[in-house]
Formats: sequence, C-alpha cells, structure tokens
Amino acid sequence: MDLIIPSSGLMIWQIIGFSILLFILAKFAWKPILSALDERESSIEAALHAAELARNEMANIHEKSEKLLMEARMERDEVLKTAHAASDKIIEAAKEISLSEGAKLIENAKAVIENEKKAALTEVKNQIAILTLEVAEKLMRKNLASDSAQKELVEGFVRDLKLN
Repeated sequence: MDLIIPSSGLMIWQIIGFSILLFILAKFAWKPILSALDERESSIEAALHAAELARNEMANIHEKSEKLLMEARMERDEVLKTAHAASDKIIEAAKEISLSEGAKLIENAKAVIENEKKAALTEVKNQIAILTLEVAEKLMRKNLASDSAQKELVEGFVRDLKLN
C-alpha cells in the first residue's frame, strides 16, 4: 500500500520541488514561451491576412484577365469580320474586273473575227469577180469570133431588154 499512498515527507519534498520548478519556470521560461506564442500567433494572423489579400488580389486579377480575354476575343472577332468583309469586297471586285476584262476580250475577238470575215468575203468576191471576168472574156472571144455569132448575141440582148 505504500506505493499507492505516498508518505507525507515525500509529498512535502515533491511540493517544494514543484514550487521551485514552478518559480524558475515562471521567472525565466513563461515570458519567453508566451512571447514566442504571441509572436507566432501574430505571424500566423499576418500570414492569414496576407493570404486573404493575395486571394482577393488573385480574384481581381482573374476578373481583369477574364475581362481582357473577353475584350481580346471581341477584338479578334471584329478584326476577323472586317478582314472577311474586306476579302469579300476584294474577291467581288476581282470578279467584276475579270468579267469586264473577259467581256472586252470577247468583244475585241468578235470584232477581229468580223473584220477578218469581211476581209475574207471581200477577197473571195474579188477573186470571183476576176475569175468571172476571165471566164467571160474567154467565152466572148470564143463565141464572138464570127459575125453571125455577134449578131445573134446582140439580138438576144435586145430581146432580153424588151422582156425586162
């Protein structure tokens, strides 16, 4: 039973030892420990405050970046729309120019063809006239070699004149 209930002398010495330890701790250790704990608490609060500020700043930066991204997308869409409209205008102008140039070329080609056709027809007519005159001259020489053939030809012309 001695182990369960200590003797009174031992208890007195334990109380004296604990009191001395408590006095030494109170004199030298409590203030530094409490100041360290206060300092740690204030540094933790400062860190939490800084973290809150950083989170707010990040939220602001995120909002600004989203806004800038939205503006950039709108500008990109506007630039693309403008570029598309400009390219459509350029393509349309090029089509009109090519159609008008093509029409001019076709008209010029038609005019050249018509002129060549007229020149060819004129040349053919001239050749036919020359050939006709040569044939007529040869026939006349052959047919009008005698006086009776000449009289007969003149009488035929006179008959044709009366009929017309």
